[in-house]
Amino acid sequence: MIFISLLILIVAIAIPSIRMNLSPNLFIRLTSIIFIYAAGLSFNSLYIQSIESGLGIYSGLFHVTITSQLIEIFIFIIGALILTAWPIFNKHPLKNSYNNNFNLESDNLSYINNPATEYSLIVIFSTLGSSLLLSSSDFISMYLSLELQSFGVYILATLYRDSESATAAGLKYFLLGGLSSCVILLGVALIYSYTGITNFESLYSLSSVLHALSNQDSVSSGITLGTIFIFLGLLFKIAAAPLHNWAPDVYDNSPTIVTIWLTIMPKISIIFLLLEIINGLNLSTSLLVLDNINFLPLFFLNLAKYQIVEIKHLLLLSALLSLIIGTVVGLSQIRIKRLLAYSTISHVGFILIALAINSASSVEALYFYIIQYSLTNLNVFLILLAFGYIINKNYLINNNLINSDINIISQLKGQFFHNPILSLCLTICLFSMAGVPPLIGFFSKYYVLYSAIDSQYYLITIVAILTSVISASYYIKIIRVLHTEETKVNKNINTKETNELVLNNFHSFLISSLTLGILLFLIKPTIILNSVQLLSIILFDKYNITWII
Repeated sequence: MIFISLLILIVAIAIPSIRMNLSPNLFIRLTSIIFIYAAGLSFNSLYIQSIESGLGIYSGLFHVTITSQLIEIFIFIIGALILTAWPIFNKHPLKNSYNNNFNLESDNLSYINNPATEYSLIVIFSTLGSSLLLSSSDFISMYLSLELQSFGVYILATLYRDSESATAAGLKYFLLGGLSSCVILLGVALIYSYTGITNFESLYSLSSVLHALSNQDSVSSGITLGTIFIFLGLLFKIAAAPLHNWAPDVYDNSPTIVTIWLTIMPKISIIFLLLEIINGLNLSTSLLVLDNINFLPLFFLNLAKYQIVEIKHLLLLSALLSLIIGTVVGLSQIRIKRLLAYSTISHVGFILIALAINSASSVEALYFYIIQYSLTNLNVFLILLAFGYIINKNYLINNNLINSDINIISQLKGQFFHNPILSLCLTICLFSMAGVPPLIGFFSKYYVLYSAIDSQYYLITIVAILTSVISASYYIKIIRVLHTEETKVNKNINTKETNELVLNNFHSFLISSLTLGILLFLIKPTIILNSVQLLSIILFDKYNITWII
């Protein structure tokens, strides 16, 4: 559905007779509808009976399961909601900021070359890569899907070509992202050179047999080393410490309309790919053992001893560093997107804790944490965009959205006295990210820490609690600026021009809905909790086995 829609939109732009009647606003709305319709098709596929045990397509390159389809639905919905952040302009067609001569040909050209049009197409490309990555069951399909997603976000970072900061951010993202892709490719090459296999399930089966027979130690070492390289590359792409240095610079220099996509969408698919690789050994082993139940202890214990321990320690070390660096370095930030970048690194630390523990309760906590993180982070950036549209309306007349961004925390001074509803919404979201009860962010951290204590990971639990308390100070800093330091109204705003911009009604409705969901989660928690519990049951109870490491 996504691929067909992408082809249709590209052809529509290429045909002059259709292009003259298209508007950037129409592209944004069409892309949102495409995502919603694709989510509906993914939901409808859950009724296919064979999908319960997994459905292999394209000669085993992709493996469609209930879990992958449900996460795909979530990604499509989040993508559709992010697109609502683009402002709606009344003027038709839009004037190019560098062209003062108004004529039909030049205005139609600037209308089609509007960043909103490019944003829509690239967003579809990136989402297609995320969707394919969730169902990948082969190193070839995994790498190609990952690169399709990554190239989309590289281009998004440089969407505003006239901005030096955006160009620098995109270039840095591209170079360092290319480096991480090379590390992943090195890991894949190591595994293939030792085994001659690229399919996930075949690799799990081979690894099980090698360890069970207690021979071919060099092959087992090659598989482990290749897997570690793959995990290092994937940790780089989700900005986990100590591989996080690119994230604050890229998030800060990119337009906020792009940062909102970078902080959420690529991370979801990569985190679930990590979860799939970790649990693949467990599920694959259970499939092998069903035929001969006597081999269960031998297969399982050898896999746990030789294959998983290194990866678990790698994830725990990265989680510990992410918690400490994301909290300590974030305290000194005065630029709001850099602060939120370090906040994201800290949240990645909690996600990696749940991922490393890899028990039924921790996977349930992982699903819940990703859902609340995505919704809360989405709402924070939607509010920041709304503040930018309201405060800097004069920059938006020429569609120069990058100049409307809120970059410095001090730009929010006294906004409670001018925009009290938006300020209260932002306050609630920041308290939730800090883990203040009874907001949804508190329960997500509670479930992760509970699973860590239940699995006897006491040290990292103590570190997570301390860093969570300390990190609350830089959220409170933003709240203090919002509510206690009043500023004068910007006199540069032209009241005649402010009517040219219409803040999308659905944008406002989405902010209020997400804020109420964060605030009132305790009243009706069953929808999300039952969903994540169901996903955890599908993953762990299908073959009635448990992890013992």
